[in-house]
Amino acid sequence: MSLSISLSVNGVAREVALDDPRVTLLDLLRERLDLTGTKKGCDRGQCGACTVLLDGRRINACLALAASCDGAAVLTIEGLAQGDTLHPVQAAFIAHDGLQCGFCTPGQIMSAVGLLREAQTGDDPERVREAMSGNLCRCGAYAGITEAILDAQRQLAAPDHAEAA
Repeated sequence: MSLSISLSVNGVAREVALDDPRVTLLDLLRERLDLTGTKKGCDRGQCGACTVLLDGRRINACLALAASCDGAAVLTIEGLAQGDTLHPVQAAFIAHDGLQCGFCTPGQIMSAVGLLREAQTGDDPERVREAMSGNLCRCGAYAGITEAILDAQRQLAAPDHAEAA
């Protein structure tokens, strides 16, 4: 049984034929669309390494069936920067050493972007940590991750910053 879906991936319209309706969004991104920045960690929705934005909301791509994303807009780590200009969250992760081995970093960054769009944490580090609790870092870079998110939030809130998270 073949199923055809249409979706926007990083702003590009894509038509994809699925041979198996059980294909996850994660496998579609990595194996069919060659967007390997989204990582396959636990493949059970427990680590957050596969976090992407689906219609602006954070999801674990390993838990979403690709067929259920028909007509949706998907944003992955590859679509976050504007040319050579990093997104403020990406730049803040570098500036605050919000990474060590880097495996979880794409999911952490995408979750942080979604978190900032939700605008529910204010400038409270504890609320940021709680809102990011679905993203695990085996290296323990949590202090840098929290500082990076708070810094990016300040940058995005600055009056001279034209882009919204």
